[in-house]
Amino acid sequence: MLYHLLIPLQDIWPVFNVFRYITFRTIYAAVTALGFMLILTPWFIKKMRELRAGQSIRADGPKTHLKKEGTPSMGGIIMICSVTGSALLWGNLNNLYLWLVVLAFISFGAIGLIDDLKKIRQKDSRGISARAKLLFQFIISIAFGIVLYQHGLIDTRLYVPFFKDFHPDLGLLYWLFIAIVMTGSSNAVNLTDGLDGLAIGPFIICASVYAIFSYVAGHAELSRYLLIPHVRGAGELTIFCGALAGAGLGFLWFNTFPAEIFMGDVGSLSLGGAIGAVAIIVKQELLLLIVGGIFVIEALSVMMQVGYFKLSGGKRIFKMAPIHHHFELKGWAEPKVIVRFWIISIILGLIGISTLKLR
Repeated sequence: MLYHLLIPLQDIWPVFNVFRYITFRTIYAAVTALGFMLILTPWFIKKMRELRAGQSIRADGPKTHLKKEGTPSMGGIIMICSVTGSALLWGNLNNLYLWLVVLAFISFGAIGLIDDLKKIRQKDSRGISARAKLLFQFIISIAFGIVLYQHGLIDTRLYVPFFKDFHPDLGLLYWLFIAIVMTGSSNAVNLTDGLDGLAIGPFIICASVYAIFSYVAGHAELSRYLLIPHVRGAGELTIFCGALAGAGLGFLWFNTFPAEIFMGDVGSLSLGGAIGAVAIIVKQELLLLIVGGIFVIEALSVMMQVGYFKLSGGKRIFKMAPIHHHFELKGWAEPKVIVRFWIISIILGLIGISTLKLR
């Protein structure tokens, strides 16, 4: 919005020319989203306590988590408002990619909101069924792909990190791949959201890395020099990613151990779906396996645990899944698990950035 209001004034006051620069607008999108979170979250926490809209804790989880019962949840609502408001305030509203990721962000959040409301009303940690959740996620993902296709923006080739000349074409299978990336990313973040600050820390790193890749992908000269696909207009997603990182920092202020609020499924599903959408647009889908490695490990730990339990007749690989609970039951204090996972995420983020040159 500010882009459209202030750019025409540059002929009168040259200082407004700075609004042309994506880097400038990204910085202030992050700061704005952070500000929104710091201002709105205390009010939201108070309202959730008044409504007694607290988190339901799974009965079969670690016993130390039972004391978290009733902690205000659905903080993702404030994150969605902050990110959307900031991105639209500082972004170019004529950019289709910006609108697409914002709509995907809100749509995945809507699924999570329905899930959270059901948990709160029924005082049950299960929420809506996994099948229903997956169905809606697949529908949104396919709709996202259809819009890209209608505007001639689909590239069915895969760009593999560390390889400059290996671009397999998935053809029609790319539609399924879109659904897998967005749905998988969304659910992986959701599974990671089990300890105070555990999910949002790695997500901030993930959003920051994708801000860099969005900027490079949208820059013709940089993308050509670094041998990554040029996606005209993708630079505006840098602003969206900046807003995600800023809102994430604001949420972490209140979600750090011991948490005053949880993001709920409305937060985790929306964040994961959004970063998956960005990865698809900038053609860095497989990079998500590296940068979002913590989320991948968490999701795989659940799949391995369930699969092995069924095949072995009741035996387990981990003490409890997702894997962060395994380390808790081994005696690691919750803050130790969280910080160590953050450290791993930082390392993975740096490896992800290194793929810009290592190819």
